[in-house]
Amino acid sequence: MFILSVHTCQFVSGMATLVRMRASRLLSILMTLQARGRVTAQFLADECAVSLRTIYRDIDALSAAGVPVHSERGAEGGYRLLDGYRTRLNGLSSQEAESLFLGGLPGPMQALGLGAVMAGAQTKLLAALPVELRSTAERMRSRFHLDAPAWFSDADEPAHLPSIARAVWEQHPLEIRYQSWKAEKFRRIEPLGIVLKSGAWYVVGRVGQDVRIYRISRILELNLLDETFERPLTFDLAAYWQDSTQRLSEEMHASEATLRLSPWGMRMLDVFISPFARSAAIVGEPDPTDGWRTVTLPVGSVRQACAELLRFGTEAEVLAPPELRAQMSEVAAALHRRYAQ
Repeated sequence: MFILSVHTCQFVSGMATLVRMRASRLLSILMTLQARGRVTAQFLADECAVSLRTIYRDIDALSAAGVPVHSERGAEGGYRLLDGYRTRLNGLSSQEAESLFLGGLPGPMQALGLGAVMAGAQTKLLAALPVELRSTAERMRSRFHLDAPAWFSDADEPAHLPSIARAVWEQHPLEIRYQSWKAEKFRRIEPLGIVLKSGAWYVVGRVGQDVRIYRISRILELNLLDETFERPLTFDLAAYWQDSTQRLSEEMHASEATLRLSPWGMRMLDVFISPFARSAAIVGEPDPTDGWRTVTLPVGSVRQACAELLRFGTEAEVLAPPELRAQMSEVAAALHRRYAQ
């Protein structure tokens, strides 16, 4: 009796899965017909990854359900819906429909392993839109593109990203071997979210009672565990990330420097100095004789500040602190000796 019950449950479960798969496929076929007008059976078979015979059966099922699918023969033939028939997605304004197509992020979605899912969702959305909104949504998708990495920087292509995305979604803990700045580390983390920042992917995970951030491209090995964990109900990924980046900026700019900048140096300030430092900078009035200004802004360590301010060349002069001015002088003298040879 027990064996029979198990087999029966497996059979019922399998049948339910098949029903769900077919229902999803029928909906996909319907939306494709709405979005594209006329399509061939072969095109539908390729899109759904099934045989032509299966597509023929699905078209018969749609017709039996009252969907007016019309078959056309010949070289230009195929299937199409009768004019005027469509399922509708009501309540969207033109701007709302356009914004949905801006959220596609094809590159990041592809990296997460969801490129096909996003493409399918956009096809269904496009098919469900009224005709007057469909053209504006298509125009929005064709005229705007998001390139996430910063200038002159390569985007991360971490091999473990799809597995981490699955662990975040299904709440599976991870065992990782991670290359930090100092050494390799082994950690067991409970992934709470993924963040894309300037082309780099990060996973935010709980380690014990702490929440930490790991750059995914530095994860050397990963093991997704079968067990699950309870996600903290009060955890807000966006708020945590904002607080963390603010704390990091403050820690990296714990000191202060005063310098003089030429008019050209003031223009370079926007390029070479971080937004955090620029927002906290105190800028004096220009000198009436040469236009130079005195600027006080937060900086990091002496070594870090020296490296940043050297990019200004002769358009900047460090006034304080004395140790930073001495470091700048020492580096300038060493460069002079090297190039004087």
